[in-house]
Amino acid sequence: MRVLKSLALPGIASALLISACATHESSERGAIPIYSLSGEIDARAAGIWYSSEKDWILQIGETSITRWQVGNGFCYLTPDANGATPMMGQVEYSLFRRSADGRSIRLQYLPGDASAYFEQLDALPATCEMPSSQSETTIFNIFADTMREHYAFFDARGMNWDASATAAREKVTDGMGEAALWQVFSDMLLPLGDSHTKMIGMVNGERARIQGGMGKTLPMIRDGIGENVWVPGLVDQLIETVLDPGAELIADRVVVGEIDGRIGYLQIFTMGGFTDIEPAGSIEWSVGELAALNKILDNALSRFEGHEAVILDLSNNRGGYDAVTRAIAARFTDETFMGYRVTVPGEPEAAADYVIEPYEGARFTGAVYLMTSDVTVSGGEITTMMLRELQNVKQVGTTTRGAFSTPLAKPLPNGWYLELSNEVFENAEGESFEGRGIPPDVKIEIYPEADPIGGHAAAIRQIVEMVHD
Repeated sequence: MRVLKSLALPGIASALLISACATHESSERGAIPIYSLSGEIDARAAGIWYSSEKDWILQIGETSITRWQVGNGFCYLTPDANGATPMMGQVEYSLFRRSADGRSIRLQYLPGDASAYFEQLDALPATCEMPSSQSETTIFNIFADTMREHYAFFDARGMNWDASATAAREKVTDGMGEAALWQVFSDMLLPLGDSHTKMIGMVNGERARIQGGMGKTLPMIRDGIGENVWVPGLVDQLIETVLDPGAELIADRVVVGEIDGRIGYLQIFTMGGFTDIEPAGSIEWSVGELAALNKILDNALSRFEGHEAVILDLSNNRGGYDAVTRAIAARFTDETFMGYRVTVPGEPEAAADYVIEPYEGARFTGAVYLMTSDVTVSGGEITTMMLRELQNVKQVGTTTRGAFSTPLAKPLPNGWYLELSNEVFENAEGESFEGRGIPPDVKIEIYPEADPIGGHAAAIRQIVEMVHD
């Protein structure tokens, strides 16, 4: 049996990659490093900067960037990373573009990332210099206010947050302890059913996690055979019984093969993780990831040249780096098209349109059957949303999970790490699928409870019959 060491682990979507902000290809033009390779700062980036979109204050100094979390009457230094802090909370901006008048700046994590808009402050607000209280009531009030201010989908997910916060506040008292406060937060977050809105933290010395909205399939698998059996079993089944001889597992992330010598098959488990370049989240990492992806796709699509159809299987895709999603979409079109639009309510500077141009190398523009399920999430859904704009693509399987937004990181003063959905992703027609997922053109059960491995092979056979018809 092939051992997919990291892919088989639960929680890969949040642990594997930096969930980089959705990117706009033109946004990187003119962006330059904040710090040189030798660690010297570009003086034009230095200063104190505030983002209303994220409620962050950044002080870009000679050797490092210091970040504060800001809200209604509070400002506190972002806690140091601890054993529960995900990688997304351990990276910092690396590129900048300053405005002509010098009063604003756009910052990017990686080349190609969307740029976040910050305005310059003359000085750090006095409240940011004061020590932050660690009391349970303070932590609760910051949490409730942060969610109220930034979460974008209370209506879409059917929650009255103010009512929920009012009821929960009655249960919060100073001295109640970490475990009791954690339970209050769990009771408030889980009903949202949003897998991109979660909390991770150390509770009485143990790492804990609050995350709902995982759909039906993953909980079924985790309560049953387990992902360590399921995912390798799917890969072995593909290579040994479904695909023609010569099928490959590449970088523990991609399966490439053919069916009957005339149908291409491409399964992508994550939008990234194709290289071992460290540190993950660095500029070198992002360049290496896209280079590795392009090599994989060049080989696969050259192999599929002249085939009747391609099955693009995203039914087990856990998301990742958004630049990868656009690179995939560019491989299945001959024409430039509008991929998607991202907005943040009340923040016009955050709006960006994402236009996809055909890749200049190997592409496949024949019939494409795009497999999805409720495991398909985040970057997998963004790819699905884009490809549905193309006439040659048909979505088959079941509805995707419905969690698109790049999580906004808002760690609390006590070190608990809150992520929340604040971005609205829309297709070219202005439709959002947040909270409901993208329904297929043709419904096929892919991971039935009775046989979640064999059901995948059966679904592929149904698609092959569709190609024959």
